[in-house]
Amino acid sequence: MDSKKIKENEKKHVMQTYGRFDIIVDHGKGCYVYSKEGKEYLDFLGGIACCSVGHSNKKVTDAISDQAGKLLNVTNYYYTEPQVELAKKLSELSGLKKCFFANSGTEANEAAIKLAKKITGKKKFIAFNHCFHGRTTGSLSATWKEKYKKPFAPLVPEVKFVPYDDIDALEKEINSDIAGVIIEPIQGEAGIIVPSDCYLKKVKELCSKNKVLMIVDEVQSGNGRTGKYFAYQHSGIKPDIVTTAKGLANGVPIGVCISDYDFDKGDHASTFGGNNLACAAANATVDFIIDNNLMENAVDVGEYFMSELNKLKSKHPVIKEVRGKGLMIAVELNKDEGKKIVDNCLDDGMLINNAAENILRFLPPLTVTKKEIDKAISILDKVLS
Repeated sequence: MDSKKIKENEKKHVMQTYGRFDIIVDHGKGCYVYSKEGKEYLDFLGGIACCSVGHSNKKVTDAISDQAGKLLNVTNYYYTEPQVELAKKLSELSGLKKCFFANSGTEANEAAIKLAKKITGKKKFIAFNHCFHGRTTGSLSATWKEKYKKPFAPLVPEVKFVPYDDIDALEKEINSDIAGVIIEPIQGEAGIIVPSDCYLKKVKELCSKNKVLMIVDEVQSGNGRTGKYFAYQHSGIKPDIVTTAKGLANGVPIGVCISDYDFDKGDHASTFGGNNLACAAANATVDFIIDNNLMENAVDVGEYFMSELNKLKSKHPVIKEVRGKGLMIAVELNKDEGKKIVDNCLDDGMLINNAAENILRFLPPLTVTKKEIDKAISILDKVLS
């Protein structure tokens, strides 16, 4: 099908919920993707943090191919080895005992909300200004942005929002009537907002004091992106519930809710959750991250990237701030020119996005090299000039 026909059929047959860039992505390799016409693009968005070990990663590809030749999904009525193997790995990596598998981050957060209600017998939650936890009814109720919620009201009631990285504001609202506090260790969709060093630890202390469950949403920040497998581990805490998705299987749909607490049989379910194919891909991805020291690479290359971005800041007054952790990085601008810069970067062969009109976001694969950082900086320098 030619490019014109693809675009015509997309408009005709696909619900128009996305604003698409004028590029048909055909294939990828490592930190690069290629259009249908063969143009090369440096991918510094990585499927919004989904592509953790690079496009067409051979280890993941082989695992998917081998599993597809054996069994795709046999439902959760039966034991399957890839699911149990993945659950064990994630339990050991998180320090929590049990996993519930779903297909996305929003589903993982739905499971977390249900689990918190089940365990505590309470219904109220606290979330944070500018947070994002998903678009299904429960997770959307715990998402900050009103424009996402208003057309679909009424949603799940009794979610109170408080300012992020403000422990006094949380202390004023938290009490023993609250079931859970749901929090991102780094706010991704808000523009890579990194809280102060002791903040998560203080949140955990307040939760424990008030007998409230701490739910940490690692959908975007997890799977090695910040230099630890989970970002909360930088704070030396143990949450009650953790969710993750995106980079867990290098782009194959999967989500997981992890906790020492457990559902009873029949409390929750997912037809495709923990299927053989997704778990095989996730096992290969987790192994590749660990075996190839990609968390260490995220720290090393991430620090280099931020250093080079700060050099651009001294050169280009439009840059207000560079911030991030590992390979979860943002540039805040002094002007609302994010979309324009993103479009110009696309023209010059690089994929990034703007989390807001004044915020550029960078989420490259964890396999990215300093040479590829230099190329990204060169493109940004040209665009900003």
